Amino acid sequence: MASAELRSSLEKFAVFARSLKGDEKGESQAFLDHFFRALGHAGAIEAGATFEFRIAKKPGSAQLELIKGEPAAKAKGGKKFADLLWPERVLIEMKSRGANLEKHYDQAFDYWTHIVPKRPPYVILCNFDEFWIYDFNIQLFDPVARVVLRDLASNWTAFAFLLPHPLEPSFDNNRVAVTRKAADLLADVFRKLVARGIARDRAQRFILQLLVALVSEDMGLLPENIVTKTLKDCTEGQSSFDLLGGLFRQMNSQQRAEGGRFQNVDYFNGGLFAVIDPVELKSSEAYALHDAAHHNDWSQVKPEIFGTIFQQSMDEKERHAFGAHFTSEFDIQKVVGPSIVRPWRARIAAADTLGELRALLAELRRFRVLDPACGSGNFLYVAYREMKRLERELLVRLRDKGEKPDRLVSAISLSQFFGIDKVQFAVELARVTLMLAKELELAEAKKTEQADGLLVFEKPLPLDNLEKQIFCADALFTEWPKVDAIIGNPPFQSKNKIVAEFGRDYVTKIRKAYPGIPGRADFCVYWFRKAHDNLQPGQRAGLVGTNTIRQNYSREGGLDYIVANGGTITDAVSSEVWSGDAVVHVSIANWIKGDDAREKRLTTQRGDSRESPWESYILKDINSALSPGADVSMAATLKANENNKSVFAGQCHHSEGFLMEPDEAVRFLRNNPKCREVVVPYLTGEDLVEEYAPTRWIIDFGKRDLFDAMQFSAAFERAKEIVLPNVQRKADAEKATTGNENGPRGQHLKTWWQFWRPRPELIGKLADIPRYIACSRVTKRPIFEFIESRIHPNDAMVAFTFADDYSFGILQSPMHFDWFKARCSTMKADFRYTSDTVFDTFPWPQKPKHAQIAEVAAAAVALRTLRREVMAARGWSLRELYRTLDSPGDSTLRAAHARLDAAVRAAYAMPPKADPVAFLIELNLSLTAKEKAGETITPPGLPLPEAERAVFITEDCIRVTEPS
Repeated sequence: MASAELRSSLEKFAVFARSLKGDEKGESQAFLDHFFRALGHAGAIEAGATFEFRIAKKPGSAQLELIKGEPAAKAKGGKKFADLLWPERVLIEMKSRGANLEKHYDQAFDYWTHIVPKRPPYVILCNFDEFWIYDFNIQLFDPVARVVLRDLASNWTAFAFLLPHPLEPSFDNNRVAVTRKAADLLADVFRKLVARGIARDRAQRFILQLLVALVSEDMGLLPENIVTKTLKDCTEGQSSFDLLGGLFRQMNSQQRAEGGRFQNVDYFNGGLFAVIDPVELKSSEAYALHDAAHHNDWSQVKPEIFGTIFQQSMDEKERHAFGAHFTSEFDIQKVVGPSIVRPWRARIAAADTLGELRALLAELRRFRVLDPACGSGNFLYVAYREMKRLERELLVRLRDKGEKPDRLVSAISLSQFFGIDKVQFAVELARVTLMLAKELELAEAKKTEQADGLLVFEKPLPLDNLEKQIFCADALFTEWPKVDAIIGNPPFQSKNKIVAEFGRDYVTKIRKAYPGIPGRADFCVYWFRKAHDNLQPGQRAGLVGTNTIRQNYSREGGLDYIVANGGTITDAVSSEVWSGDAVVHVSIANWIKGDDAREKRLTTQRGDSRESPWESYILKDINSALSPGADVSMAATLKANENNKSVFAGQCHHSEGFLMEPDEAVRFLRNNPKCREVVVPYLTGEDLVEEYAPTRWIIDFGKRDLFDAMQFSAAFERAKEIVLPNVQRKADAEKATTGNENGPRGQHLKTWWQFWRPRPELIGKLADIPRYIACSRVTKRPIFEFIESRIHPNDAMVAFTFADDYSFGILQSPMHFDWFKARCSTMKADFRYTSDTVFDTFPWPQKPKHAQIAEVAAAAVALRTLRREVMAARGWSLRELYRTLDSPGDSTLRAAHARLDAAVRAAYAMPPKADPVAFLIELNLSLTAKEKAGETITPPGLPLPEAERAVFITEDCIRVTEPS
């Protein structure tokens, strides 16, 4: 449809819409159907939308399953139905003509959050005369566009995402775009100032002062165009050092200027403007700033993301704000909502009398919030705005109960918000973020609160001096302010990188200060532990962590501790792709110190992209593993498994100089046959699933000492030439950084001809068996295979030193993989096999009959035979073969796995409908009790006497032809 035709169609729709009474119940569907027709569709249903879509469904519903597990919580006022849902495009909620759409924001947002697995990108609130378009993924509180019916035809581009062939929409209130542009401009000026020798902290202060001035000018807190005119004068040769310095000094003066250009400038505060040290701008810089001040509406800058974007974009020479990530308000809301907003909303809804409402209002105005890793203040900003909205909700309730008008006054203040960060500039940004939050909130309050009969006595100026509330310190070694709620996003730093990032002395210090946290826990766990220790009974916390907080050592140090010490997890995200700058999957936990009988909500994202689908569960309790199923954190290490010593990580060489290409290895061994003992094929996880064969060979001297290694002279000389310089460089770099010549790299230099992790115990066991089982340490799906023992596995592999088909069947079974997923750590959305938490706790079948053992082994052989046949016939890799399971439908591979599944269940004597993980947990606990009582349990492996084992050891495996 051409744009002229579309405008004509929308004009006709507007005429039709004005003819309606605007009844929400009776006319919404006709209104929306005509709207879709005007956009070029045959109708709303024909486009793919659904009217009256039920948001909360029980499992097994024919409609899109939105909430899994227990029946959805019963909403106040009955079942929840969205007026229209088009899953790929939009959620539309209709209200009666004349309705204040802002009052229905919470309902629309709540509906949108519950739509899983895929939330539509846009939400529209409409009252027949106005369309408010929201993009909650980037802008939480404010619509990205407000379009009135009479302007619909001329503003059709705002609805371009709804066209039969969607286009990129054009929004007039996309504050994220405005903020990125502003941050990019100021960051560019900042980089130029630093490049020409101006001290970094001085340039930072100047830019922040200028930002506040630009925003304040467009909000009417400074005389009209005063900053723009001042910058104009700077472009014409006048000194920015004098002019902007004079403006900033007057903004810091409590005494009004008696004359001159700054005589109408009000006092801002003695915090941000306490130090005035302006810079002399070059003409190009002044021109750029003047142009930005003249053509941009700085009141549209979003302070909650400006700090993050600005900080990122100023740190790299060519980096621009448009490439910088920020934590979305929606993700922040996953902490602020459950830990602050929802508990308060429930209390407000339950209050009935004037006295109860007054008491709640007084308590809310005493309610204090801390972010102990505040960064640039994003979480505190969202908390401030939400508490302002809560206060307004209370005031409206009080008004409706007959409260005196002079008592309907807004009084939530920035003095209720506290932040800590180790980086001084982040602290400065956080203070500015909250200062601007107050300015913007008061501007909004003048539009809305007075219309509701409320009073706005609070003045935007002077700005609050937040130096005592937002301060620079190491939160782990600083006393935290006494508050009522703790929120935030502690630093993401894995256990493997803490020493490199912070140094050995600091790591020793924190481990000494927090002895209850395992040394292998991630860094963010310390914040979870300290937050819980700082809570009083009934107080709440919500923190973001790496998704390892629900796994292994990190879980033990954090969430296990919280649950074991009076904490109740009330709302959580098991795993999601984070919207912030770090390329990680995160978990979010909200908890209360005490009991909470209400239903709990757990969500999780399946996949590696921000668009990956979601699952949602309503549960009676959320366990510390943040799992909707059985609580795997209860499982204990089984001594029979731990002592079995049958699972190993592969070798880690740590120097490419040890590696050879296959052709090179063939030539080398032909010329140096004596080296066959130390030059061997080397298999990676990628080799297994893609090539089904090793793609490289490796020189492996094992644990031989120097003299023994030198016996293989050709291999040794090659390693000396290529490997030794590499190891030497790493040792020198470590010494230069740490001053320690006996660090890990320095120690490795003493045995440079050996691998970083040679795994001698594994290699020794492989020498005694013809083949072993292996899988990738990090994987999305269970693919195990037998490997010839001469082939050495690399560190990306997990090796199981079993040669029999029964053990293969158990490891390849869904029972083992479900346990693997529940007990492992993760890398993004992939699962990482961790032997101590997965294998050492995994209970094997205890009393399988001989026939059951034989059936497991036969099903395992049949599965591997089928895999090889299909791969050979179709030219597929293992990965390509297993990707066929991502699509529904019968297949021989699916049938082969089903046979193995049935055989393994029979060996366990598992009831047909039993949940595998719950069954295995119960078995683990019963076996743990037996071991404590001194009883012997069946260990991993083939549970048959040596004389009966040979029949279960077939010969198929990945092999390598020896060079001749």
